[in-house]
Amino acid sequence: MAEFDKLAEKVNNWGRWGHEDERGTLNLVTPEVVRKATASVVTGDTYSLSMGLSLNGPQIPGTAVPGRINPVRTMLAVNTPMLDAPDACAYSDDIVVTPTQAATHWDALSHCSHRGVMYNGIPANAIDAFGATRLGIEAAGDIVSRGVLLDVARHQGVDRLPGKFAVTRKILEAVEQAQGVSVEEGDIVLVRTGQAAYFLEGDVPRYRSSVPALEYDSPLFFHERGAAAVAIDNMPMELLPSHVTDLGLPVHVLCLIMMGMIQGQNWVLEDLATACASDGRYTFLLSATPEKFLWSTGGMVHPVAVR
Repeated sequence: MAEFDKLAEKVNNWGRWGHEDERGTLNLVTPEVVRKATASVVTGDTYSLSMGLSLNGPQIPGTAVPGRINPVRTMLAVNTPMLDAPDACAYSDDIVVTPTQAATHWDALSHCSHRGVMYNGIPANAIDAFGATRLGIEAAGDIVSRGVLLDVARHQGVDRLPGKFAVTRKILEAVEQAQGVSVEEGDIVLVRTGQAAYFLEGDVPRYRSSVPALEYDSPLFFHERGAAAVAIDNMPMELLPSHVTDLGLPVHVLCLIMMGMIQGQNWVLEDLATACASDGRYTFLLSATPEKFLWSTGGMVHPVAVR
């Protein structure tokens, strides 16, 4: 914990954008950054980075976070006539019940607290039974910036990283150098482990077990580069169990609480990675604005990369 606390001090952004700030590192996505991001579009090809929303999602009831289920969609109306007349229009409607972090999502800055506080020193009791009165996902606003893919699996010469592989700060630096790309201030970093391929193959238990993920020193890489956000193609984001044994989720604490940087999980990066490797371009325009569920500690999102 002593080593962790030193690292937390290094990446601390509290007060950097004012003591009332609730956007954190997303403040680094300036209009100039967005204009620069559009220069990454060369062919105009688009890539969906999200999982489909269905009962066949990545959640396994009774494991990991208690109560999390896959999205449930059912019908409210099926070809129901609007009027009692033979030529009346008929309508069909759906209803959805889902955790906001069931599939592809952003963690809001309100998702975690540590030692009684959240980002910017906001008290943890700002979260109550009605939701996040501070740091809800709506505070993120529109998220459009330059995306940078760091394909760790390909750099290691494999389709998928082995179980429990630790993606450290040094590995991220090595991938960045090998790909000939520099993560710049305001960029959104996407880290590929290859783990999502198991989900695409329908093997949810394997997707959930022995997951390669970020080591607790990796947030220092994001902080030094000035990244606005980070997302990964697995469920936990970070190694479980953690090497910071008394903390449990050190990457969550460093990113969400100390840095004020939202993080994405369950992103699908396979098609994008293939395209990037084919021509050596690892930057793109990324649109990833979360659904504006007010007071939510997570944000469902359908991110799209435009190359």
